[in-house]
Amino acid sequence: MRSAVNNPFNPGSDIVPAVWAGRTAQLSDWRDVLRPRLARGLPERGRTILGEPGLGKSALVRKIATEAAADGDWVTSQVRVPLGSDPLKLVADALLKLAHVAGLPARREKHLKDLLGRVESIAASGVSLALREGDGPDPHVMLTDLLIEIGRAAVKEEAVCLIHIDEVQNITDERALSQLLIALGDAITHRLIIAAPGDVRIEASLPIAVYLTGLPEFEDRAGAHKGATFARRFATTVLAAIDDDDLTLALQEFVTPGWVVADDRGGVASIRMTQEAVAALVDLCRGEPFLFQVAGQQAWYAADDALITADQVTAGWRVAQREAAAHVERILGRLPQRERDFLEAMAQLPPTDRTLTRIADLAGFPAAAGAGPTSQRLDTVRGIIGRGKPYSFRRRAVEAYLTSDWPTVT
Repeated sequence: MRSAVNNPFNPGSDIVPAVWAGRTAQLSDWRDVLRPRLARGLPERGRTILGEPGLGKSALVRKIATEAAADGDWVTSQVRVPLGSDPLKLVADALLKLAHVAGLPARREKHLKDLLGRVESIAASGVSLALREGDGPDPHVMLTDLLIEIGRAAVKEEAVCLIHIDEVQNITDERALSQLLIALGDAITHRLIIAAPGDVRIEASLPIAVYLTGLPEFEDRAGAHKGATFARRFATTVLAAIDDDDLTLALQEFVTPGWVVADDRGGVASIRMTQEAVAALVDLCRGEPFLFQVAGQQAWYAADDALITADQVTAGWRVAQREAAAHVERILGRLPQRERDFLEAMAQLPPTDRTLTRIADLAGFPAAAGAGPTSQRLDTVRGIIGRGKPYSFRRRAVEAYLTSDWPTVT
C-alpha cells in the first residue's frame, strides 16, 4: 500500500512537498499583503528570504509562485543562479518568456521591438559584453524598461507578475549585482499614470513582486553595495526552524481522516499515523524542514501497511540519521571560527546560564563586548540563536547535535 510512487514526503530542495509545514507568516504576507496591494496599484517592496541550508527557502517561494499561477498571475520559472554565472543573462531570458505571456512580441510598436531585441542580446551575451560594447543604455535600463512594459500589460489584464531569483549569494560580480538590484528596484518603485472612473488620473505602482532567495551572506553584500537603497526597496526575512506545533499540525491529516493514496486495485486507501508516531517524528526532526521531509519519507518506507507507528518512525530515522548529522555539520561547517567557538561554548552551558558574559568567557573572548557582534550575527543574520535572557538556540537541531547524542537513536 505504501510505496515510492505514493510517498508524499520529499526532501528535495526545490520541490514543494505535499506535506507542507509552517511558514504561515510568509504565505500570509503574499496572500494578504503583497498581492492585494500590488493588484490595487499600491507600492510594496520586494522580498528577500534568506537562511542557512535546509530551511526550505526555495520551496517556500515555489509554493507562493504555484498559488500565484493557479490564480492567473504571471510567474517566471525559478531563476537559479549557479556560481560564476551571469545573472543578467538568466534574468533577461526569464523576462523575455514573461514578455511572451504578456503578448508584447505580437505588438507592432517600434520601440517595443527595439527593446525586445536589446534584451535578447543580453540573454544571449550577458552583462559583461553589453557593458563592454557601450553602445546604448546599460543592461539595467533595458531590463527595467522591459519590466515596466510587462507591468503595464499586467495592469490591463488585472494580473500580478512574480519574479523569483534563487541562490542569489552566488552573484559574485559586483557590476552584475549592481545592475540586477537597480533594474529590479527601479521597476518595483516605478509609478505610472492610469485612468480611474470619473475621468480621474491617478498614480499607481506596477504589479510586480520580486522574491530573492539565498544564503544569509547575500544581505551583507547587497546591503554594503547599495546601502540604504537596498533596504528601502527590499524587505528581508531570515528563516529559522519551524515550531513543533506547526509540524504537528502538518501531520494531523495522517491522524484523521488519513492520507489518501491509490491502492493496488484501482481504488483509494487511507494511510494513518498514530499520535505517538507524530510526536516521535516531530521530536526527531527538531524543527528542520529538510529533516521533517527526510524523517517522513523514511517512516513511510519502513513498512507497507496502512498505519505508521512510532516504531516505524524510529526505524526509518535510523536509516536517515547519518544524513541528519551531515545536515547539521554543513550548517556548522559554513561558520567562521569565532561563530563556531561561540556556539560550542553556549552548548556547554546549562540553558539557564547562557548569558553573553558566561558564553564569552568560556569561548575565550577578551570581554563580553567583544562577543557582541558575533552573537548578533548568529541571531539576526544566521537565525541560529536567540539573544534573549538567557540566550537560546533557534536552530534546535544544532543545539541537539552539540549537547546530546542526537541524531543517534537506540
